[in-house]
Amino acid sequence: MFNRVRTWLKNLFGHVSGLVSDDIGIDLGTANTLVYVNGRGIVINEPSMVALNQKTGQVVAVGADAKKMLGRTPAHVVAVQPLVDGVISDFEVTEEMLGYLIRKAQGDKTRLLGPRVVVGVPSGITSVEVRAVQDAARNAGAREVFIVEEPMAAAIGIRLPVREPSGSMVIDIGGGTTDIGIISLGGLVNAKNVRIAGDKLNDDIINYIRSEFKILIGSKSAEDLKIATSSVLEGEIPLEATVRGRDLVTGLPREVVITDSDIREAIAGSIDQLIDAVKEVLETAPPEVVSDVMRRGIYLAGGGALIRGLAELLAEHLGVPVHVADDPLTAVVRGTGMILEDLSSYEEALITQSHELSPTE
Repeated sequence: MFNRVRTWLKNLFGHVSGLVSDDIGIDLGTANTLVYVNGRGIVINEPSMVALNQKTGQVVAVGADAKKMLGRTPAHVVAVQPLVDGVISDFEVTEEMLGYLIRKAQGDKTRLLGPRVVVGVPSGITSVEVRAVQDAARNAGAREVFIVEEPMAAAIGIRLPVREPSGSMVIDIGGGTTDIGIISLGGLVNAKNVRIAGDKLNDDIINYIRSEFKILIGSKSAEDLKIATSSVLEGEIPLEATVRGRDLVTGLPREVVITDSDIREAIAGSIDQLIDAVKEVLETAPPEVVSDVMRRGIYLAGGGALIRGLAELLAEHLGVPVHVADDPLTAVVRGTGMILEDLSSYEEALITQSHELSPTE
């Protein structure tokens, strides 16, 4: 009798658990959105882009399929980025994108209950922006939504001792924003969010090539140039790449060879601003925490961490060791996954109810 009851209970709980979605961690970035599924790891890494048919208002494509359409669509189809500077600029389009990503992460199985979702957002976002992210995720199918600031998620993802009474510093250089944060005892001691990041560097490259070579190129070509040739320190082996665009004088197609020296000159002003922002965070942090950072060093995460020579340049200007995190592009989403696995331990790291709007507001 006991064995029959045990078997029945086991089958019942197995059936119920099959109807509950796996928990999901999302790094909601301006350039790319990554999705982590509990027990499966990172399952999606796609551009934060949606293609819309302006005649019908319908979504044509999301993610990688939408990015392929960028600059190649008829007039009534527009590829848009629903996030600007790391925060939602178009609520409905963001909701569509999140719904697509959550459905893709869950697979074809029908679930009775939606997933619990942890979303990484830039530090210092407003209560209204927090509520927008929560509402978009809930409307996309999440049953519970937890918000974590990206420097904290990145620090957790690269396994820094964020819960100890010791300072750790992370610089997360994304597409729309750079998050600079010093963390201790599960919270941000000092943080700054600046709009100097991948997209700004792309704009610098576009403007430089238009000014110096009289050629107009698109953002995708600028991104490809940045990846191929960007270097903030002169290396032993020069880097170069060919770029094609429209000649502003003749209006005809033209190609030129761009070197790492050109890119270095193009992005120099933005890199200087980034260094100044990091200095400001260090200068206004408590002395004991700064002492910990000097001993442990600063960790770079995000796509910007891959810019050649950036860690060395920062170390030279700051007088602090600077390390590039292992797999910096996935640091934030790995952090959301670790939070999902132990929500109770990382409760203090989340943006709490006190940061949210009350129902009457």
